[in-house]
Amino acid sequence: MIVVSDTSPICYLLLIGEIKLLPQLYGQVLIPRIVQQELSDERSPIAVKNWIEKPPQWLIIQDVTVPVDKDLESLDAGEKAAIILALQERANLILIDETLGRKVARNKGLRVTGLLGVLDRAAQQNLVDFPKTIAALKGTTFRASSRLIEYLLSQY
Repeated sequence: MIVVSDTSPICYLLLIGEIKLLPQLYGQVLIPRIVQQELSDERSPIAVKNWIEKPPQWLIIQDVTVPVDKDLESLDAGEKAAIILALQERANLILIDETLGRKVARNKGLRVTGLLGVLDRAAQQNLVDFPKTIAALKGTTFRASSRLIEYLLSQY
């Protein structure tokens, strides 16, 4: 399975101590170099910067040239590059949280999930306690619809 990730899912998995879920669920994960740069940005939490300084072997960092594409204009650099990488690699899945980025990725034919989808899948495989993980996530700056979170919590 080929999986590409944007910045946000990796950042928040690191912040809640669940980054191990990515290799457990997907084996390898590809990111564009710009996502690596976003993770190491001076405004990133220290835990995120320290982790990306010595990325694990399961994280594959690739250079991506983003062509001019009207559909991608309103996205940030990491989202653009992640979508292009997913298209180039014919990825089975792209991990992206931002609403507009998800919409653009779907419109380009990509299968999309976000951080909550990753956590839900992990919980279904008994890799995490979903309510505890969501409680930890609420302690970060992560934002999602309260209706969506309540619906997911009602499943556990």
